[in-house]
Amino acid sequence: MTEYLTASLNDAVAHLIGGQFPANALKSMRARASDLTAELNKAIVDEIPAFSESRNPEILPALSAHCHGHVDEVFRLLGGGPIGSFEFVRDNARKLAERRFPLEAILHAYRCGHKIFAHRLREATLAAMGPSHDTRQLAASVADFAMEYANAVSTITAGVYVSQTRLMADVAGDRRTQLLNILLGGYDESDGRASGILRDAGYLDHRQSFCVVLAQSTDPTEMLVPARARRLADSIDEALHGKVARRLSDIRDNKATVICSDIRRTSGWTPARTDLARIIAHELEVVGPAVLIGLSNDVPSTSLIPTAYRQAQIALDFANVANRVMHFSALAPQGLLLHLAGEEFRRVLPDWTTKFFQADEKARGALVTTLRAYANADMNILKTAETLLVHPNTIYSRMQKIFDITGLEARSYHALTELLLIADCRRK
Repeated sequence: MTEYLTASLNDAVAHLIGGQFPANALKSMRARASDLTAELNKAIVDEIPAFSESRNPEILPALSAHCHGHVDEVFRLLGGGPIGSFEFVRDNARKLAERRFPLEAILHAYRCGHKIFAHRLREATLAAMGPSHDTRQLAASVADFAMEYANAVSTITAGVYVSQTRLMADVAGDRRTQLLNILLGGYDESDGRASGILRDAGYLDHRQSFCVVLAQSTDPTEMLVPARARRLADSIDEALHGKVARRLSDIRDNKATVICSDIRRTSGWTPARTDLARIIAHELEVVGPAVLIGLSNDVPSTSLIPTAYRQAQIALDFANVANRVMHFSALAPQGLLLHLAGEEFRRVLPDWTTKFFQADEKARGALVTTLRAYANADMNILKTAETLLVHPNTIYSRMQKIFDITGLEARSYHALTELLLIADCRRK
């Protein structure tokens, strides 16, 4: 036990016993030990709803045994016994942490115990005092002892509870990371270890569908701060709570990574659901304006989660402040082509590309704007002129200028497609 707690409790016990604590008081309390234990137990259950509302069948029996342990320990100390390690308090704190019982309820229980012990000790002391005793001094010593005892057990409990909770969080984090690595990295069905881990975690149910979510702040440097990155992952998990049956989240490559899963079909005779990604996209709109999110398509198997992960990465690359939540299925094929092969494509651009871009810049973007308007007008010169609010001859003039630079007749489908692809490559 922490030295300052031991010293304070030792002083309180010494003052109480040294102040001629009546032996008859301890004897009378020992005779009513079972009544004191029952009173402690009842007061805690009546005052703190968490104990009566818990559906864990082990909570109330453990409380009764713990109350009995405190009564025995108090009597042992008042009988002159040395300060112990309070192992029964530590053991109780560890078990309650493992059962996820709220710490505030445990500490509240010790406050209840403090009041009852202080009252009963004072009552027994006054009843057993003789004329030679200093009433005020003994009453103060009793109050000090009850307070120091409650302080010691509360501090020990809080410390052990927090340590156990952290240990459990570390274990859960290791398990979560292991699951994510297997699911996102892919695995071979012949790997019995990986299959066993996924089966134990419930990921090999063939009725499920999966979707991968990646998120990062609009300022990527914020993701380098673990606490901020963790808060982002938690906010996504909270936004999907109650909407998606299961979520496995962690921080991976400085991005909040979440694997969502839900029942795709209830049986082999029912139609499959394919709307998991759509539900997720709708719910994630509330996460915040400073967050960019990429979302994969639904996949029906854990073996396809690496593919979904890649889809989410690509979707995140397309996300921006105007379109914060980007779904992979919403990406245009041409945009995907440029994203996946853009760098290689730029290396083999035609020789006239630079001259064409320079001419377009000199015309304040009129050449590329004309090409896009012409494509949107179903390759109709008159509609293009109407859209751009210019004379049709202006459109013909621009087309001729493009031909002079590139050698491509923009009024033909294949040439128009090539020109637009190159224009999009520059924009990307």
